Amino acid sequence: MSKSYTPGLKILRNTKISKERLLPLRGDVHVSKDLIVNSDTIVASTEIPGNVQMINIANKLNIDAEQILDCVVVKVGDSIIKNQLIAESKGLFGMFKSEVRSPIDGKIINASKITGQIVIAEKPLPINVDAYIPGIIKDIFPKEGVIIDSIGTFVQGIIGIGGEKKGTLEILTDSPSSMINMEMINNDYKDKIIVCGTSINYDFYEKAKKIGVKGIVCGGINYNSVSKILGYSLGVAITGTEKTTTLILTEGFGEINMAQRTFDILLQNNGKKVSINGATQIRAGVLRPEIFIESKKIYENDNFKEDDLIISEGSTIRIIREPYFGQIGQIISLPYELVKMKSETMVRVAEIKFENGNIEIIPRANLEVILSN
Repeated sequence: MSKSYTPGLKILRNTKISKERLLPLRGDVHVSKDLIVNSDTIVASTEIPGNVQMINIANKLNIDAEQILDCVVVKVGDSIIKNQLIAESKGLFGMFKSEVRSPIDGKIINASKITGQIVIAEKPLPINVDAYIPGIIKDIFPKEGVIIDSIGTFVQGIIGIGGEKKGTLEILTDSPSSMINMEMINNDYKDKIIVCGTSINYDFYEKAKKIGVKGIVCGGINYNSVSKILGYSLGVAITGTEKTTTLILTEGFGEINMAQRTFDILLQNNGKKVSINGATQIRAGVLRPEIFIESKKIYENDNFKEDDLIISEGSTIRIIREPYFGQIGQIISLPYELVKMKSETMVRVAEIKFENGNIEIIPRANLEVILSN
């Protein structure tokens, strides 16, 4: 039987996942190995240095550079506030003194009699990294972060925008084909993660964002609506840093209903706390938007393995490029011989039977296996 590796789109119940939670700069880790944490637990923190301002004391006081240490009234390492006196001249007979005050809140990090300057660093920006998912601390990277292991339901989407969010899962419809309208959302959904089985439009997204909905999971949305939300064309960049309501498309662009198996899994977890992340690496398939829901059960044999990415006859797959983008089907056969496509290139292909019964020949590079249990 022919087999092939493809990018994997995971839709798994009670599976073990591991998450690295790392700092952008070295800092402090606040948890210990084997500690059980919830999604909001701060596991590590650091500070990003503030901007630096250089104040030419010699020029402002009209003195020689080597004299500034006699005029400075603060010490290196002192924290200061805006408009605080930092230096003053001796004046004439104790009168007619000139003074220099700090233009910012910050800390004195240098005073040089060579340059005649004081260097002030603005307050550092604190960075806190939370666990994101509930679980157990599996490993510690000193000064850098941790690895968290957890058991739960893990669902990947195909495209997303917006970063990590946490909230209660709320299903708006009873089926993935039920229509969505604006009246379905109100202030009761503030801080929630809502699931719309079918596609949504720009106006629906904007209303949800205005209400304060943290995240939306749906089948699809028009490509132009995503560009309108972002204010620029989506392109091929990595998403996830956008300061907006996180959006996860489980199927793709257009008016597409969510796959029934995906909807059923989310429906079974209605009302539970969920962690989502819309970060996506477009085209390359390295990074997918995700939904994670903690499970109270532990299944040691449900761990994802690399061999799960092997597709073979009978594998359920999704098409990741046009003209069948987002469609789900099943592998009928994986011909060994190369096939010439319309582009004149010779590629390995798969024979796919779609859910509507149609059969097409698709390049294997355009497929991703859907892992489900």
